[in-house]
Amino acid sequence: MTQAAHVFDDALALTVLGAAGEGRYAGRTTPAYANMVGPFGGITAAIMLQAALQHPAWAGEPLALTVNFAGPVADGPFAVSAVPTRTNRSTQHWSVQLTQAGQVATTASAVFGTRRDTWTGSETPAPGVPPAPTLAPLPEQVPVDWLRSYDIRFVDGGFSEREVADDSVTTMWLRDEPPRPLDFPSLVARCDAFFPRIFLRRGPVAAGTVTFTVYFHVGAEQLAAVGSSYVLGRAQGLNFGRSFFDQSAVLWDEAGDVLATSHQLVYFKG
Repeated sequence: MTQAAHVFDDALALTVLGAAGEGRYAGRTTPAYANMVGPFGGITAAIMLQAALQHPAWAGEPLALTVNFAGPVADGPFAVSAVPTRTNRSTQHWSVQLTQAGQVATTASAVFGTRRDTWTGSETPAPGVPPAPTLAPLPEQVPVDWLRSYDIRFVDGGFSEREVADDSVTTMWLRDEPPRPLDFPSLVARCDAFFPRIFLRRGPVAAGTVTFTVYFHVGAEQLAAVGSSYVLGRAQGLNFGRSFFDQSAVLWDEAGDVLATSHQLVYFKG
């Protein structure tokens, strides 16, 4: 019997359109990552990276990904194009575009690169927190479907804190549900798994990400070592006002090494 694909891999599935080297693909949204309007932004961002990784010309490993959500993605089919715009000795640059019904819904730029052994250091230590298994998982009833595709254990700043908080910090453990080995696309999606920081400062309001950037600080070998374990994430808003706010996030592995950092700008009402 053929084993069913993991829900994440099913959502990431892209079919080649035309010749393999043209970088044109067909995809579709899936119920497992449905959000209030369209799909979870993290899965859309992961699909944009996957389009470049599926192209036969890609070289090196992902270093950075910026995704601009130009318009809503409706439930149903879409097309993605990935074009390598320039390849240098150390870096490779990509332009990616998602279209639906003849309109551009999402654009992205990606940078791949060759990592070499150098001096290393970090000024972003992982906070001391209880182990994930000692914390309660999300309740069965969650506000959006995509949350069921993750095992999330809040340390602080969780959904249950309905009163307006003095800060917007959330710390949480998370992994795919069911568990799945970590790779670059799933790392991208996890960087966007934090609810909008405005919710902690003002309560639930209409909000949506406009632009989202992920910086990768590890290679494929370290991601393979993480496997299907939990990763620790912490997110915080930095400035709120005049319809927009920005929020940053850091993801660490269980050993406390930084996996990725991200930054996004979010529109909000109220």
